[in-house]
Amino acid sequence: MAKISTDKKKIAELLDRGVAEVIVREDLEKKLASGEPLRVKLGIDPTSPNLHLGRSIPLLKLRDFQELGHKIVFIVGDFTGIIGDTSDKDAERPMLTEAAIAANLETYVAQAGKIIDLDAAEIHFNSTWLGKLGFKEIGELANVFSVAEFIARENIAKRLDGGRRVSLREVLYPLMQGYDSVAIKADVELGGTDQRFNVLAGRTILPHYGLAAQNIVLNPLIAGLDGRKMSSSWGNTINLLDEPADMYGKVMSLMDELVLEYFMCATRAGVGEILEMRESLAAGANPRDVKMRLGRELVAMYWGVDAAAAAEEHFRTVHQQGGVPEDMPEVKVSWMQAPLVDVLVEVGFCASKGDARRQITEGGVKVDGVVVEDVGAMVEMDGRGDGVVVQKGKRWWVRITL
Repeated sequence: MAKISTDKKKIAELLDRGVAEVIVREDLEKKLASGEPLRVKLGIDPTSPNLHLGRSIPLLKLRDFQELGHKIVFIVGDFTGIIGDTSDKDAERPMLTEAAIAANLETYVAQAGKIIDLDAAEIHFNSTWLGKLGFKEIGELANVFSVAEFIARENIAKRLDGGRRVSLREVLYPLMQGYDSVAIKADVELGGTDQRFNVLAGRTILPHYGLAAQNIVLNPLIAGLDGRKMSSSWGNTINLLDEPADMYGKVMSLMDELVLEYFMCATRAGVGEILEMRESLAAGANPRDVKMRLGRELVAMYWGVDAAAAAEEHFRTVHQQGGVPEDMPEVKVSWMQAPLVDVLVEVGFCASKGDARRQITEGGVKVDGVVVEDVGAMVEMDGRGDGVVVQKGKRWWVRITL
């Protein structure tokens, strides 16, 4: 068993950095200072194939507990993912199929391993215990709570007041997440502020089974590329598996006011360094330079320092100097000419022809460096031995060859 660190400075940073609320802080501080080994739980539902930086915040906190010597428990919600959590939704989340969940979770644990030490962690899939519960056990769990407690939640109350449907299935979700804490005997649970009701459910359920109420560490929710909460549903994410140049480019497209929050929550750059950056920005430093530093930091975390340097050079060459990337993907085709709308769909730049037409009319597509705004434009391959370069936006390039 790893030696437990009781370093006061490390404990203070653990409970302050990237933390919105601790329940109950005095109790958790006492346990951390005692050197008592704690079981620290984080569960994530595989509702999409990718973990993103919003998910990295509690994962980084999980690693912080791990580095202090505590046992961390990562739960993949393959059962809860099917039921669906509507904690942050203003409408009922549809149930996912088992096949969709299976496809999404294929690389989930490996992605988490970019942050935590998997060899020293416990990894569980909650279908292991939730799939075995019958009506008797579920009834016993449900008896711990009242309907009034559930419908008092802000987003549920809004839906009810607006005459929108709230399914009984949604009532079950907090019970299942709470039972996860019972199954692994959690001392601490991590999660975002949108999970407050669910993690408190675990705190309530544990004593019913003769176990101590878990403490809770809640992290803030960071905004994504469009300023809304980072969410796979909205496609505004920076994913852990994004290629280095794409990850760096996404960071550079962030709103300036988000950069320091990203440094504090989604990296482990020194707090002193971050405070210095805040002072330099207040004194008139160019936010672009701080954002480039953030891009290097994040790419280095997930791909290494060499990849970070290459991603920054790519950004300078392509976006700041207007150059063409040397390492763009190449797609071979058999046609001599095709509508640009079809080409954008074929190379994966657009999900549909409608999306392709919109990108073109908004001036977001170039062919061989020239903006094309005619939705009827054709891509001609005749006499183009070196291929045709198609660009969408600032980050997507492809060379089409015969």
